[in-house]
Amino acid sequence: MSSISDNLTPLECTQQALKWIEKKTLTQDEMIDLNNQVMNNFKEYVNPGFLEYRKSVTVGGDYGAVEWRASGLNTLVDTQGREYIDCLGGFGIFNVGHRNPKVLSAVEHQLAKQPLHSQELLDPLRALLAKTLAAVTPGKLKYTFFSNSGTESVEAALKLAKAYQAPRGKFRFVATSGAFHGKTLGALSATAKAAFRQPFMPMLPGFDHVPFGDIDALRVHLRAYSDVAAVILEPIQGEGGVIIPPAGYLTAVRALCDETGALLILDEVQTGMGRTGKMFACEHEGVQPDILCLAKALGGGVMPIGATVATEEIFSVLFDNPFLHTTTFGGNPLACAAALATFNVLLSEDLPAQAAQKGHVLLAGLSRLAADYPEFLVEARGRGLMQALEFRRNDIGYAFSQGMFRHQVLVAGTLNNAKTIRIEPPLTITLEYCHQVLGAAERVLAAMRINAPGAHVFMKPTAIAVTTPIKTAAPVGVAVMASASLR
Repeated sequence: MSSISDNLTPLECTQQALKWIEKKTLTQDEMIDLNNQVMNNFKEYVNPGFLEYRKSVTVGGDYGAVEWRASGLNTLVDTQGREYIDCLGGFGIFNVGHRNPKVLSAVEHQLAKQPLHSQELLDPLRALLAKTLAAVTPGKLKYTFFSNSGTESVEAALKLAKAYQAPRGKFRFVATSGAFHGKTLGALSATAKAAFRQPFMPMLPGFDHVPFGDIDALRVHLRAYSDVAAVILEPIQGEGGVIIPPAGYLTAVRALCDETGALLILDEVQTGMGRTGKMFACEHEGVQPDILCLAKALGGGVMPIGATVATEEIFSVLFDNPFLHTTTFGGNPLACAAALATFNVLLSEDLPAQAAQKGHVLLAGLSRLAADYPEFLVEARGRGLMQALEFRRNDIGYAFSQGMFRHQVLVAGTLNNAKTIRIEPPLTITLEYCHQVLGAAERVLAAMRINAPGAHVFMKPTAIAVTTPIKTAAPVGVAVMASASLR
């Protein structure tokens, strides 16, 4: 492999990339060369801000850790052979684990036949997936528009609601403080985070925000404005910090929407697909939305796909002209194959129930740590395997993320706010790995106590006595062994 060169032709760049793709193992020199190329190319051609972000949550040169391969359903290996327990789950992508064999098989078999649809003939997998969604989603949800991402699924939901409600004189949308619905302009108008919105002001008109979980505030707003087309919210706020509303909130929102004629759009891009212990988080209160938004884990961690599922009455605004809202790649055969296999895994292995069981174990352990280290932690909270640790300051959260990285556990801190660290492992995580994560967290917190709050120096990671120990620094240039059995 050649070293970094800014003089490579486009053809040489592609040839070099294909060689990396085809390689299964790396020599020491190849590893150094690849790492240098990746960091240089991120700095010069992707976005140098990503490198600065990595510096904020790791230590020293570790921010340059380069992902190489999945080593099991719940683990990743970097180019240096270090294996990490994944407690990020791609922010909710890997619900059925990394490279789930059933999902991979479905995609590979469809790839051998027809990767993308012709756009003219009827594609069977889109029809089968739509039928599956009609059967698995709550209540009268029936018709599905397929897209490629969560923000696209929200855009489709907003347009559906507007098309349905415009003849009724309703154009206004109500979202909630702390909400995250995506970053395209329509979805961003519903998103509440000022840091994401400010550079793109003004937003689309007609979007109001009320406090999340405050049914009285929503009641006042809906009764004050007769032109509200829809209320859009997450059953549990993800980007907002895993904020769980009071019991009965969703039920009360549903009743208010029925009373005032507003539609209810539930954004389950992150909470759906078994994450919270039910297939969809709204099922905890038996609530049926008028429109449901899905993405992230829908593609099984293999393909990107989004879905906007609506009742027949609402979706019928697209019946006369199905080309009012379209997408070239939405519902393509590869993505639909991945989604169908994903539902098969979720249902056949009852992963929502597993998320509830393992989530109980993990949350109990994290809550104990919050009680044992009150100088650092405010609380641990969550539902199923959508959890968070809230720290007292940003720098403490950063320090904890750094320590967990050193102990080869990936958790989620953000550049803008690390007071709340999200923990969202694959639903396939084993109880052994749960205990290993808790052991690592306790060691990190103990080291932070010794070194003073916010310190960036940690005790050297030590072995944790569990059934499936994490592997460290496999010899460079040889294949890293597969993980121990995860079943």
